[in-house]
Amino acid sequence: EPGIPAGNSSSVQQKKFHVLVGVTGSVAALKLPLLIAELLKIPGLEVKVVTTERAKHFYNAQEIPVTLYGDEEEWQLWKGRSDPVLHIELRRWADLMVVAPLDANTLAKVANGICDNLLTCVIRAWDLSKPLLFCPAMNTAMWEHPITARQVEQLKGFGYTEIPCVVKKLVCGDEGQ
Repeated sequence: EPGIPAGNSSSVQQKKFHVLVGVTGSVAALKLPLLIAELLKIPGLEVKVVTTERAKHFYNAQEIPVTLYGDEEEWQLWKGRSDPVLHIELRRWADLMVVAPLDANTLAKVANGICDNLLTCVIRAWDLSKPLLFCPAMNTAMWEHPITARQVEQLKGFGYTEIPCVVKKLVCGDEGQ
């Protein structure tokens, strides 16, 4: 087009990078507002959140400035054959998924292929050519149970990336992973 210098990006809408955040019922879900705020500081990122019902206990939905989906939305969206299926729509939309925190219960579900809520359905339908990062977060006693290491290895075997636990003072007062 005459008059527009080559490479003028203002005339071309930059494609945003889509990050889907999964949040589960670990007390670490308290940090969801902070995680979203930090992600939104990254230019060109669009963020959506998928929450489990248990996770809702730990944060205030009013503090989440992006679209938040839960089990209710999955069932409200679908009324008949030609309607979109939310967990498939979210899978298609996302370029990357990060599950933070991943609680012991959801870890066990995902490792065993159980998909009984919106989040586990998205993970079960996940496009394995796209990155999925998971951040295990649970009490040290749960973390140290022998089945936890097996389940974490299982997820890594699917091609998912573990963001390892940190050692700190836990909400229960214990010091540990």
